[in-house]
Amino acid sequence: MSDPLASAKTFLFVPGHRPDRFAKAAAGGAGVVILDLEDAVGPDRKETAREHVRAWLEEGHRAVVRLNAAGTPWYQEDVASVGRALAVMLPKAEDPAEIDALAGRLPGMPILPLVETAAGIVGAVAICGADAVVRPAFGSVDLAAQLGVDDRSHEALRYARSALVVAAAAAGKAAPIDGVTTALDDEAALIADLDHAKTLGFTGKLCVHPRQVAVANRGLAPSESEIAWAREVVAPSGDGSVAVVDGRMVDRPVELRARAILDSAGEPYRPA
Repeated sequence: MSDPLASAKTFLFVPGHRPDRFAKAAAGGAGVVILDLEDAVGPDRKETAREHVRAWLEEGHRAVVRLNAAGTPWYQEDVASVGRALAVMLPKAEDPAEIDALAGRLPGMPILPLVETAAGIVGAVAICGADAVVRPAFGSVDLAAQLGVDDRSHEALRYARSALVVAAAAAGKAAPIDGVTTALDDEAALIADLDHAKTLGFTGKLCVHPRQVAVANRGLAPSESEIAWAREVVAPSGDGSVAVVDGRMVDRPVELRARAILDSAGEPYRPA
């Protein structure tokens, strides 16, 4: 995937009212920086944050902007100020019509819906199917709060995560971006979250601190054993026979997965 929004492994949030952190975040190794106008910014700082974000974008910098949710007092002005963003993230995404309306106001602007409510999970296929959507993101903390479960529990949110992965695939969109790990000083917890998300089919991670970026980039990259397996799968047998790798017959779906692994590792498959 050549689109950085579709292929990036890490998305780093930066509070919109902290312009002193924008350049550092952009240089910190994340695939994409998200300038946040929503959760990280209190009501008394919304206007200031919006102006800082607008100014930074007008200087030619590239970033995603997380808007305040549709229906909030700040949404309309947020939308009017982000015309130069790389993309916008729409929180509390539930209604495809709202996504289409946003796309109509920002023609050509890619949209990353943040699915973080029960209604959003139930309607995820329609949300992901909206034309302007590139890739969904999972809002684990907000959804857990609504459901009354622990956002750190893999089991409690397994269904919701899998539903979003399936929805993105059904709509032909890039695999989702997993929610944040709130334990900033617990690398083991971050690694466990990454392993779980990767197992379910997520290929990106929302990060809330720069120190999480390098760990997430490594955790979501194919392992050496995965790369070695993929190379063996796509290697031509030379005799026209059906290939068998690790005792498993290699059919078309297996080959496609192997090619996807090599592409993610920066080794696009090229037929001999």
